[in-house]
Amino acid sequence: MADVSGSLPNFSAADLPDRMTEADVATNRYTEAALERHKREGLDLAVRARWIALSIIAVMLPFLNPDWSVLYYHMLLAIVALIGWFQRRFGRVGKSRMELFLLFLDLAVMTFALVFPNPFDARTWPDPMVYQFENFIYFFVILAGGTLAYSWRTIFAIGTWTATMWMIGALLMWWFGRTDPVLDDAARVAFGHDRALFDVLNPNAVHFDIRIQEVVVFMIVAATLGIGVRRFNRLLLGNAALERERENLSRYFSPNVVDELSRNDEPLKQIRNHNVGVMFVDIIGFTSYAADRHPQEVIETLRQFHGRMEAEVFRHGGTLDKYLGDGLMVTFGTPVAGENDASNALSCARAMLAAVEEMNVARRKIGEPDVEVSIGLHYGPVVLGDIGANRLEFAVIGNTVNIASRLEGLTRSLKVRLIVSDDAKAQVLREDGDVGPALAGLVRQDGARVKGFDRSLTIWTLV
Repeated sequence: MADVSGSLPNFSAADLPDRMTEADVATNRYTEAALERHKREGLDLAVRARWIALSIIAVMLPFLNPDWSVLYYHMLLAIVALIGWFQRRFGRVGKSRMELFLLFLDLAVMTFALVFPNPFDARTWPDPMVYQFENFIYFFVILAGGTLAYSWRTIFAIGTWTATMWMIGALLMWWFGRTDPVLDDAARVAFGHDRALFDVLNPNAVHFDIRIQEVVVFMIVAATLGIGVRRFNRLLLGNAALERERENLSRYFSPNVVDELSRNDEPLKQIRNHNVGVMFVDIIGFTSYAADRHPQEVIETLRQFHGRMEAEVFRHGGTLDKYLGDGLMVTFGTPVAGENDASNALSCARAMLAAVEEMNVARRKIGEPDVEVSIGLHYGPVVLGDIGANRLEFAVIGNTVNIASRLEGLTRSLKVRLIVSDDAKAQVLREDGDVGPALAGLVRQDGARVKGFDRSLTIWTLV
């Protein structure tokens, strides 16, 4: 059935949650995907429900009218079922004239079937007798199916169009319908003493009071269902926005941190101090590598590298603070501190080195040069919180960040792949309680001079 709303697919601006605009929906791929999924699943459900309902009605009709003329109604039921198939075939998110036509055709066929007498029926009853069977209830089958797939505006359209067609059909029946004056006279003789009873039992009467009652009740039900569908649509858009926000968080935080952020209200706005593992990772000689390569090849190499590094960061419970060109800054213990932040950081560094080696094995097979990385890791106190005025950014600030960066830079002169500060190594020992596999192979070096610091540091290196 058609979407008869405005320019938005299935929704108008009034459908949107607070602070969401039509532009937000148009550019939000999560919302568009949710709308498309909602429409497609709803169409499937609506058509299946229609087919089941029509099958039940087809089986029921011969018991209500055991005559061959009932095949006429079976033919009309088949047409309605076929229209449902076309609705499933052409249904899509957005305005569709075909869907609009199918909706109109759906209601028109149903009105024709219920108002106009069966031409194959041998009985010579007055045409208005069709109203004695209260067939209007079958419109609720279409209305119920419509709630499964369509916008609230379309639900209102079903209610309005049904009421209009039904009343037009009643007027045509009153004006052109075949009546039987003999029955009218007989009923007047039998019930003429009671005008109200005669009006109810008159076989030639269209009973406009009952017809109006039917359409009023139908429109009330349609309006109620439309409001329910509108509330569902708002919930759908809200959930899509939450999924988008969660996906954005997952680009930077590990899954466990995303869960923490999802469970708490604005935890990042709390400025606080605690110890954090900070790690800097960089590709050695990438500038000279990029100078002789096609830009697309350079970007592809970066994507492969960042993808592997990002996977290890999240696998070890870290937070991707930012990309730094061909490198990245990673923190462990943000936004909330854990019990094994230093151990996770060191294990992540070792896993990153292993991932780069696997990457190089694949590159050698195609004749590409190896990618060499350097990693600096430190553990210590930092300040965490949002910075900025209008555009906020979660920041990790402090001397610990500077030391980790300097340690990464020191790997070049020492010709090692990994440098771990003595503070980070000591914290790993406190967390693990013993020398674990992450500490294997680390070599102590005393008196290391780090640029920007007056005192020398004890560091641990891995070639």
